Amino acid sequence: MQVTRLRVYPVKSFAGVDVSTARVLPWGLADDRRWAVVDSDGRPVTAREANVLLSLTAAVRPDGGLLVADRHSGDAPLRVDVPTGAAPVSVGHSRQGTALPAGSDVDAWLSLRLDRSVRLVWQPDPRARPVNPLHGGRPDDRVSLADVAPLLLTSESSLTQLDAWTGDDEPPLDMVRFRPNVVIDGDPSEPFAEDAWPFVQLGKVRFRVIGVCDRCVMTTIDPQSLVRGKEPIRTLANYRKWDGKTWFGVWLVPDLAASPTQALITVGDSVVAA
Repeated sequence: MQVTRLRVYPVKSFAGVDVSTARVLPWGLADDRRWAVVDSDGRPVTAREANVLLSLTAAVRPDGGLLVADRHSGDAPLRVDVPTGAAPVSVGHSRQGTALPAGSDVDAWLSLRLDRSVRLVWQPDPRARPVNPLHGGRPDDRVSLADVAPLLLTSESSLTQLDAWTGDDEPPLDMVRFRPNVVIDGDPSEPFAEDAWPFVQLGKVRFRVIGVCDRCVMTTIDPQSLVRGKEPIRTLANYRKWDGKTWFGVWLVPDLAASPTQALITVGDSVVAA
């Protein structure tokens, strides 16, 4: 097995970015989900309710700031600097507490597109947010502003099986719907084998598998057209439903103590389950 795709999401719920190599940090891939959108009360705003976020892009500049753009507008990208001197504001991300506001220019840019008052915030210290013990987190595990875990892994063989279950009446699903960080080819004869892996090694970097990912309505939004449908939740509910939820992909926590000092994963790296 091998790694076939790597993706980072600089802003939570924005469109992702394909990369050929990614640096692995204790809280996730470098540049992944350190920024997020919140409402005027600090509550997280995601593409679950604001589908338009999936049409927005963010490129990370060398200094850590962003260039944000709207792929449907054709307007020039907006520069966003890292708000290191800003006063913290309260945010509703679990186990986070506060974040730093990015500034009025990008807030106005976002509010125009969402047709509501929102702001962009930045997580200044990714070492501050623990992984929830209820999701398999250990005392030293940390996570960016991702929902549950530092990384999400999905398998092409599992998606092939899901497409087969869905049938010929529906077009094949784009893996982007599941918002993975790592995509592997998987074993065609064993779809969903990743569910049972306790560990997986990607190249030279070892990861602990802390659970299967429960899927929400965001997977039913076409990432290009933004049209909402019934798949894949309808089919997952027929074949992959337990505990009242549907499941696809697995959460990973890096085991950097068992990995090289410069922990990198690259498209084409070998995948070894343990």
